[in-house]
Amino acid sequence: MRFGLNTFLYASPFTNESVSMFKKLKKWGFHTVEIPIEDPSHTDPKVLKAAAAKAGIAIGSICACMGPGRDLRGSAQDQAAGRKYIMALIDQAAVMGCPRLIGPLYSVVGLIGAHDDKTKALHFKMVVKNLKAIGKYAQQKGIELDIEPLNRFETDFLNTCDQGLRLVKAINLPNVKLHLDTFHMNIEEKNQAAAILKAGKHLGHFHACGTDRGTPGGDSLDWKPIVGALKKIGYKHDIVIESFTTDVKVIARAAAIWRKMEPHRDDIAVKGLKNLNRFFGKQK
Repeated sequence: MRFGLNTFLYASPFTNESVSMFKKLKKWGFHTVEIPIEDPSHTDPKVLKAAAAKAGIAIGSICACMGPGRDLRGSAQDQAAGRKYIMALIDQAAVMGCPRLIGPLYSVVGLIGAHDDKTKALHFKMVVKNLKAIGKYAQQKGIELDIEPLNRFETDFLNTCDQGLRLVKAINLPNVKLHLDTFHMNIEEKNQAAAILKAGKHLGHFHACGTDRGTPGGDSLDWKPIVGALKKIGYKHDIVIESFTTDVKVIARAAAIWRKMEPHRDDIAVKGLKNLNRFFGKQK
């Protein structure tokens, strides 16, 4: 098990110059970094790989940013754009030696609506078709896809572990798994530990976030059963802090962060990592 940090805490967009943060994250004790790539033209994977190696930190995951026009349940044009974008990230991950691409790999974040059953079924079919093709491409490149349910305010397509498992099983590829996040589960799940246990072997990635999008462990969550469930299913992949602050204006607006979660954004990373080490036991 490795502890990581999503770089949205410090930068948007992430560019070649953003690698300057790697040394700091390694010094604090993070094993991995998770990089949201908003546009593949922003990053040279060879530059990122070299910088991570120099800092002694692993690029554990690339986070897909499903913005407008990237929609695997949208128009033919949007579906094509979504496939092109995701496949470009897969190519970059392969060059970086990054094992997985994570996030809401199905639709534009923020797209919500009360769709009838017929439309829901059509959307599901479209997403399965697209992600099966993308998943096969990722398989050839040695990359895992981890699909993340979001809360009801960010998508109407995939909100719960049950819905995520249905999608993963319909795609039916060994490199397509589920990605769970404590912030979203706090809104959508009856019991987070039970959801983790249900995900079981299908769980490929995990975000540890405070209930207020702040510091994990500095919130109202009961972390003991969550940690217990992850250990019970034998989860050995990355635990990544994905929290946001008002300092990164674009992400603050997108994630509805209107106030400081901590006095300083470094507190989220430093205190959060300290809490993860306390919850799980310090990882080497």
